[in-house]
Amino acid sequence: MIAEQYAYFPALIASLNGVSAILLAVGRYMIARGRMVAHRACMIAAVVSSALFLACYLYFHYHVGDIRFLGDHFWHVIYLIVLIPHVTLAIVIVPMVIITLSRGLRAQYGRHRAIARWTWPLWMYVSVTGVIVYFMLYQWFPHS
Repeated sequence: MIAEQYAYFPALIASLNGVSAILLAVGRYMIARGRMVAHRACMIAAVVSSALFLACYLYFHYHVGDIRFLGDHFWHVIYLIVLIPHVTLAIVIVPMVIITLSRGLRAQYGRHRAIARWTWPLWMYVSVTGVIVYFMLYQWFPHS
């Protein structure tokens, strides 16, 4: 059971992941239409949303600890199939986002595009699967 003062964190964390995914999608749409200023704003907002996510996630798990998955064996396997690449790529994506953002802000557009081709889909995957993990842990197989 999660203490009352931390009970809102899972939904907040998932919402920040979802907002990041939406901003990533809109940012990609904007750059595809040549709208660089809008693209930049969306991507900076996605970084802020992801940074807030990370801060909230670390704070929550520092105070609450790990959350056990309570679904049956079949769903536990599905959960792990989603969770393991999510966590692995979440670790990998942090330096990629920093490098991609840095190159974009310094107008190194060729170098920015070269890494953004890899950063964007991985970051999108991490953001979307973060929301799925939330639903699996707290909505579909809740603890109370």
